[in-house]
Amino acid sequence: MELNDTIVIAAPRDVVWAHLNSADTLRASIPGCEELEGSPEDGFSATVKAKVGPVRATFKGAVELSEINAPESYVITGEGKGGVAGFASGVAKVSLADHEDGTALTYDVTAKVGGKLAQLGNRLVGGFARKMSDQFFENFKDAVEES
Repeated sequence: MELNDTIVIAAPRDVVWAHLNSADTLRASIPGCEELEGSPEDGFSATVKAKVGPVRATFKGAVELSEINAPESYVITGEGKGGVAGFASGVAKVSLADHEDGTALTYDVTAKVGGKLAQLGNRLVGGFARKMSDQFFENFKDAVEES
């Protein structure tokens, strides 16, 4: 499944970039995130609780950053395993550009799921992925603008 959008954040690009690389901001932005540790250089590990339709799971996973072009863009690659619920993995290309109202953040995500999650069907999983993505970026925007 693929997701993409652009949001405008009322902050300069260097501030948005710093937050994109902050474990504290990312932890606060990820819906259901219980733990997020690490650094942009070494990657992050995370624990996230989620409910997709009738399936509840705790996902443990890792996130790595690559193709870093500060303060303009990077690629996030992540994978989480949720035990019997299955797995989720994805790649997100994130880019920042100056905008008259601050910074435009554009993302293109390609995600895959397997196990019980895949059995739920594309419509349910796709709706969940869109909801999580929208919630993450709304939380992220709020965290940056409040700082």
